[in-house]
Amino acid sequence: MGARTAANPEFVKGHPPPMQQRAKDTRLAVIEGAAKVFAEIGYGNASLTDITKRAGVTKGALYFHFTSKRDLALAVIDEQHAMVQESGSLIAASDNPALEKIIGLCRMFGQQLLDEPIVQGGIRLTFEASAFQADVSGPYEDWINTAEQLLEQAKMDGTVRDSLDPAAFARYLIASFTGVQMVSEVLTGREDVLLRIEQMWEFMMPALISSPAT
Repeated sequence: MGARTAANPEFVKGHPPPMQQRAKDTRLAVIEGAAKVFAEIGYGNASLTDITKRAGVTKGALYFHFTSKRDLALAVIDEQHAMVQESGSLIAASDNPALEKIIGLCRMFGQQLLDEPIVQGGIRLTFEASAFQADVSGPYEDWINTAEQLLEQAKMDGTVRDSLDPAAFARYLIASFTGVQMVSEVLTGREDVLLRIEQMWEFMMPALISSPAT
């Protein structure tokens, strides 16, 4: 038997990866290609031909993983949410105060909107979900719940005012963030999204923080 690599004992050195790994790589390539196309021209204008060209795969490879453009759009949204959650979990698990975590999550999401095609495509698709009859409430509900939990912690540690309603403010925060990045996309192609997120927090902080003791 040939030697096996330390990185992956299932791979024989110099041989191609197993079929399962190649299938995973192809699936991700299709999702990434689709996300770029959806981000640029939207769901309605995108064709499977556009997507296969961008992904560098055949239509047969695409149909091996996805049954339709709608199926692919849903996969892009799922991948986008998973990507944001994975990055967000690192911030949420940090030792920073709860309020700093919330601000950090917004900054992280804003940076991904600039850097990550899957995030760009997934977010555009959530705004166009009526075109393919999809329920995209799940990611919003997850972020509202995360913000609410962190605001509860901030309330307990005295960072935010006692009278704050965490559930109501969490919903307002996610709605505000959504609006900020949407307007930034329309007006500047998101070139100013990080600045607008910082300004959003400047406006919100007086309504959040506890007044200093006198």
